[in-house]
Amino acid sequence: MTEDPTGTAHDVSALFARGRLIAIPRRAARREQLLRHLADTLFERERAYHEREINEALHTVHHDAPALRRYLVESGLLTRTRDGATYRRAR
Repeated sequence: MTEDPTGTAHDVSALFARGRLIAIPRRAARREQLLRHLADTLFERERAYHEREINEALHTVHHDAPALRRYLVESGLLTRTRDGATYRRAR
């Protein structure tokens, strides 16, 4: 993990082994920390992504990209168009 001035990389580093996410946290607060970290490190602000691109980025850290994508949308970190074709980093 690279050093992150917000401290999120350090906070979630225990969730990773060799750059891969060990498990998606069940506790909502811990999962939110992870999701913020993933949004910050994998997705650029002001850029539109196709679902395939989102999945490819998430697959670099965990095999369950659809679950991570769903959590990112539900948490408001990614927004999606009505047709689900395009995603954007929200905050």
